[in-house]
Amino acid sequence: MDCVFEYERLRRWPDVEAPNLFASDAADRLLADLAGDAVLRPGLVVIGDAYGALTLAAASQGARGIRVHQDPLTAERALDANAAALSLSDTYTHHGLDASLVRGAGTVLLRLPRSLDALAEIATLIAEHAPADVVVYAGGMLKHMTTAMNGVLAEVFGSVEASLARQKARVLTAREPHPAAATVLDRWPERLQDPDTGLWVCAHGAAFAGTAVDIGTRFLLSVLDGAVPDARTAIDLGCGTGVLASALAVSRPDLRVIATDQSAAAVASASATAAANGVGDRVTVVRDDGLASQPDASADLVVLNPPFHIGGAVHTGIAHRMFADAGRVLAPGGELWTVWNSHLGYRAALERAVGPTRQIARNPKFTVTASRKAG
Repeated sequence: MDCVFEYERLRRWPDVEAPNLFASDAADRLLADLAGDAVLRPGLVVIGDAYGALTLAAASQGARGIRVHQDPLTAERALDANAAALSLSDTYTHHGLDASLVRGAGTVLLRLPRSLDALAEIATLIAEHAPADVVVYAGGMLKHMTTAMNGVLAEVFGSVEASLARQKARVLTAREPHPAAATVLDRWPERLQDPDTGLWVCAHGAAFAGTAVDIGTRFLLSVLDGAVPDARTAIDLGCGTGVLASALAVSRPDLRVIATDQSAAAVASASATAAANGVGDRVTVVRDDGLASQPDASADLVVLNPPFHIGGAVHTGIAHRMFADAGRVLAPGGELWTVWNSHLGYRAALERAVGPTRQIARNPKFTVTASRKAG
């Protein structure tokens, strides 16, 4: 494929945009160059395309019927917006991470996830359900790649070759899938009971922290009983594997809980976690961009463990958007309970976005605050 695609025309919107955040990188360009005309084979699949660079570069060369899986909802919407701007909206369709995505695939373009579990889940899916002649081009930036990724691919592919590096990017090319090996290794969602809380935690490969309870969430859990005890409706914002949502539902039988995350892997994991803990009928899991689908003044309690990275960059933009969402959705007198890395100093931002904020707990790493919506 002769790559004359104008990558600089792509935007990250509706994701956070900033001078140090870009919609494409050298790994996208290297993947497109090494795949070449293979993108024109029937059955092109693109997995992990951040903002549409891989999909739209292929479409600009004539590829059609492209099947695309992107874990974040904002990535899907950015692809749609970029495709509309380039008049390429009819060249692809969105798919979940399931057999229908890769069945009949001739070529797969994959942006390597950082999580080895996420890569293993994708690799086993391809090996089990794609044709024997499928070729997978898996690329990333060197700073995010490890030799362990070669090993993960080699578990289910007979041939894995690494390209030369270019502009600090590299591509692994995998061929000869082994369906039998993939079937044996297919273990998602994983499931583990947390010994401290007694909660079952279920996780797909791309879910943050996997089946563990991350230390920030665990700290918030330790004080969660005091969070708006008379609340009738609660939201676990950025729910991840749904630990907070399930903990609330288990401890408060009359509480209606919504768990929301923009990650498809998180939503699937949170649904499985709720079911495993016997509260699947009282936890509604929604894939959403923040709280975009939730009405104003509709929740008595919002709980939040916000991220402070966007990709590889330290950036607090997502957290500030989440605070604003919570401020809109909380009913008067409702509270946002947030756990955050103490050095980030979020208290002033929480007071602006929600209302008066008090410290609930603090340890050497984290602070838990409660922000009250004015009534």
